[in-house]
Amino acid sequence: MMKGMSKQPLVRRAFVASGQVQGVGFRPFVYRLAAEGGLTGTVGNTSEGVRMEMQGTAAEVQRFGHRLRAELPPLARLTGVDEHDLPVVEDETAFRIVSSSGQAAHSVLVSPDMGVCADCLADMRNPANPRYQYAFTNCTNCGPRYTITRSIPYDRAVTSMSCFPLCPRCSAEYADPADRRFHAQPVACPTCGPRLWFVDKAAASKGNTAPTAENQQQALEQAVQTLLHGGILALKGLGGFQLACDARNAQSLQELRRRKTRPHKPLALMVGDLATARALCDLTPEHEALLQSPEKPVVLCPRRSTPQHGAAIQDDAAYLPHEVAPDTGKVGIMLAYTPLHAVLFSRLAECTALPPVLVMTSANAGGEPICLGNREALARLDHLADAWLLHDRDILVRVDDSVVTLQPSLSGADAHGTPATANQLAEPLFYRRARGYVPRPVFLPKTEQNAPCVLGTGAELKATICLTRGAEAFVGQHIGDLENPATLNFYEEVAAHLEKLLEVRPEALVCDAHPDFLSTRYAEARAEREGLPLWRLQHHAAHAAAVLAENSHYGPALALCLDGTGLGDDGTVWGGELLFMELEQAQWRRVGRLAPFALPGGDAAVRQPWRIALALRSLCEQAEIPLPSLRTPWLPEQAQAAAAVTEMLRRGINCPPTSSCGRLFDAVAAQLGLCLDTSYEGQAAIRLEDAANRANEHVRAALEGKARDKDMAALVWPVGIALHHDLLEMDSADLFAHVAQAQAQGMDATEAAARFHLSLARALAGMAGRAARKLGLNCVGLTGGVLQNATLARLLPLALAEQGLTALTHHELPPGDGGLSLGQAVWGRRMLARAKL
Repeated sequence: MMKGMSKQPLVRRAFVASGQVQGVGFRPFVYRLAAEGGLTGTVGNTSEGVRMEMQGTAAEVQRFGHRLRAELPPLARLTGVDEHDLPVVEDETAFRIVSSSGQAAHSVLVSPDMGVCADCLADMRNPANPRYQYAFTNCTNCGPRYTITRSIPYDRAVTSMSCFPLCPRCSAEYADPADRRFHAQPVACPTCGPRLWFVDKAAASKGNTAPTAENQQQALEQAVQTLLHGGILALKGLGGFQLACDARNAQSLQELRRRKTRPHKPLALMVGDLATARALCDLTPEHEALLQSPEKPVVLCPRRSTPQHGAAIQDDAAYLPHEVAPDTGKVGIMLAYTPLHAVLFSRLAECTALPPVLVMTSANAGGEPICLGNREALARLDHLADAWLLHDRDILVRVDDSVVTLQPSLSGADAHGTPATANQLAEPLFYRRARGYVPRPVFLPKTEQNAPCVLGTGAELKATICLTRGAEAFVGQHIGDLENPATLNFYEEVAAHLEKLLEVRPEALVCDAHPDFLSTRYAEARAEREGLPLWRLQHHAAHAAAVLAENSHYGPALALCLDGTGLGDDGTVWGGELLFMELEQAQWRRVGRLAPFALPGGDAAVRQPWRIALALRSLCEQAEIPLPSLRTPWLPEQAQAAAAVTEMLRRGINCPPTSSCGRLFDAVAAQLGLCLDTSYEGQAAIRLEDAANRANEHVRAALEGKARDKDMAALVWPVGIALHHDLLEMDSADLFAHVAQAQAQGMDATEAAARFHLSLARALAGMAGRAARKLGLNCVGLTGGVLQNATLARLLPLALAEQGLTALTHHELPPGDGGLSLGQAVWGRRMLARAKL
């Protein structure tokens, strides 16, 4: 019953809130505002959002509208509030929460899965609380959402919690508007909620994998003992299974790498609290803000240096074996983000002298999707895991961990010395966008509100899909590389689930121009099956469209598209492109590039970067660029192969040309002896950047944007830029020759690596500046996988600013292939608009 209504005339007004407003405590928030304002009426979930009918004095209803927008719950996000007047309901005396209703064409945003909140952790640490150490504790401010939701409106009946009837205590909390768990759909407790159980290798081999009283009671203790004894545990997480092992145990790390056939690629770490993260890494306040955010992503952080005291180092809280991340001085670290993780760390901490640190990596064989269900995990992980920690809450959608780093901040200032704000410093740069962020949309101009749905089908590597709905674009979670039927099935699952969740069907499709990509074949088959128009957009044009759309820049602009590989319109391999694009008109053309060089052996050159270095040395000789007698780091082991590659280059056999910036990084890393063969994508570039960041203090100051202009100029090598067949070309061989000459003259590899980064940024900006002046433009988008190199991403905006240009960067999506589906989808909308003219 509401408090007594005023004698003033009553009004009644409807508010329909769209956005991320279901499953985030929005209705209890509205109930509280109504109670405090003495209002009557109703609130309920609909497919259009949350509908509120508020009745009271005009002043109180107006005050409610203001507070509705200004005092949102932590996880709520508004994209709009529609209001209109209604007739007053006579004799209404209370405010009620009404049942949900659903219909098509809704405007609801489904909440991503959120990390466990501080209040729930406090409940779990309190021995007197019914949820003490309960591994599935949650409330309206945290817990699973997207991964357990079948459809909208978001209610328990359409989640995987529907098979767990609430006990009287949970039911009372669920029904109490004053409770933190009011209408928290995944709410549960040990009496009525999901169960946890442990299965070891012996039990699995005999088929004894069902929950029993014994394997439930000892589940956590047995999991802890598995980890403490160096075993590898398969853990059912939030969006799929994870493989965990003791990150301080070098033998466990080596065994995990052996089983996963993953010799060098960095492994993500999980810790139980921020104090442990501080012991392992040199954290800024911005790192800590990201680690503790509700999304709780994996954050790349600089590893804390430790004194070199041999075995004694293992007694230091900062100790991590080299095997965690052998190629870089950064480690990917995350805080425990589910109640299950939290209770596992609590039990581990009771048994270890140092704070526990676990490797927490995707539970899959190389190239396959993460495991989803218990039976699937027991079968597929038999050769990877020593034991399984299982539960019976179904995961409906596979979602991997998000990986982010900090956006480059130029030490807190832009190129003109203007200080950056705290929000700018803390903004994440995505390497992988998934848990915690999907299905959050990228917002498009409001003029797109009635535009048709378009599906962007993404690329081959780091695949994602994008669906548009009104003025929103939904980029799905990271899927992986579309190189096998299992991953393609996952890809199709994501597309089908997002379409169902958003209640949309595409009216057109856009795919990559490469005819052999599985994403292209999916688009072709679907377009033919459903009679839909299909457009093929060149790979780097899609990158350009993505960064421009993300920045709401639809007019003419330039874009530097820097990555490893993309099929060009001329049939060659592109990857270091300067494009002109007018997104509004769906027009683009190539205006610049890196001067092409050969890839001896094609894909073999990607796996063996020394081949590319040899090709660039050959190109230098052809151009009569003087090269002194050079070190050839690959010759001791590759003498015979190098002779064959030299002959291939001489005869032009199987040496496709490329303008790829990523391959130029590979060649320089090989020439400096940093990486001759790769075991994962981007390895050579990672080692090259790591070397640059270990240069002397004077050179590092330049990398960090702290050097004076004259000092910077002394470190930058001049790189030729010329007009060739109407294309500006940055001389790739010229820059490579500077590196090789400096090396021959005794320059340390770390300084050479740093000066390569500085010179490349300056040369690319110079090429963009020439094109911008000719075309009368002042904005340059920066996109492509090379922009995940934080050093180059820091230097390029600074160099562009010196040319009088503004850099447009990614801030909601990865700059690599994981973000280009947005560009495809937005491009498709423009093509549909043109078709209607």
